[in-house]
Amino acid sequence: MALTESTMPGLGTSAPAFQLPDVVSGQTISLETYADSNALLVVFISRHCPYVQHVKEELARLGKDYAGKPLGIVAICSNDAANYPEDAPERLKQLALELDWCFPVCYDESQDIARAYRAACTPDFFLYDGSRQLVYRGQLDDSRPGNGVPVTGRDLRAAIDAVLAGSPAAAKQRPSIGCNIKWKPGNEPRY
Repeated sequence: MALTESTMPGLGTSAPAFQLPDVVSGQTISLETYADSNALLVVFISRHCPYVQHVKEELARLGKDYAGKPLGIVAICSNDAANYPEDAPERLKQLALELDWCFPVCYDESQDIARAYRAACTPDFFLYDGSRQLVYRGQLDDSRPGNGVPVTGRDLRAAIDAVLAGSPAAAKQRPSIGCNIKWKPGNEPRY
């Protein structure tokens, strides 16, 4: 496990288009899926990453707490499933069902979407406003495996609440930290 920080792409960056299969429903999920949402949260995850394991129940709470609000949520796994079989679509489906995640979990087999979003770690959070401009990229909160700080989602929730209220997210944003995305050999980006 290589401890990796989010790349923190520039605020105001447009959300890259994507079309990916939801591992639970089999439906194709895209930016257009969320056309009626005032905000969109894109989360890069991994089933086996201890940092995602640490926050997986908070991700479930986020989905439930914002259900019925104009926030779209999609989780994407871009890890190389050939070398990391825990991140294969069928294992991701098991995770989503076990946790009762109420948002799509997509598999990015080509890793093109992770590259387009400049995703670097799991978890990696990208929040877009209604115009699909990046307003928050950073950590869920200050909790990390083993540091004793409770998982609350404080930083991300504050950003979501601001965007849904039509206000800007806080200017000071701390990078997310987690396992590096497991790139296919020769597929590593140069951010």
